[in-house]
Amino acid sequence: MSKVPDDSSTHDMFVTEFPKQGFKIVDYLQGRVHFALLDQMKLMSKSGMSQTQIKETLIAKITEIIDSFEPEKELKSS
Repeated sequence: MSKVPDDSSTHDMFVTEFPKQGFKIVDYLQGRVHFALLDQMKLMSKSGMSQTQIKETLIAKITEIIDSFEPEKELKSS
C-alpha cells in the first residue's frame, strides 16, 4: 500500500458524508456504503481508470469481502 500524505483537502474532495438524522440503522449503513462506492468510483475515474476497470475492481473486492464473511465468527466476536 502506498503512503499518501495526510491532506484533508483531498479527503474533503472525495469523501461524502451520509446524514445521520432520521434514518434507521439499516438505511444508514446502506447509505454509507452507497456514498463510499460513489466516492471511490469518482476517485478511480479521476485517476484515469475506465468504467470497465472500475466495475471489475469493485466487483472483485466486494466479492472477496462477501466470500470471506463468516456470520458465526462475527456473532461470537460481538
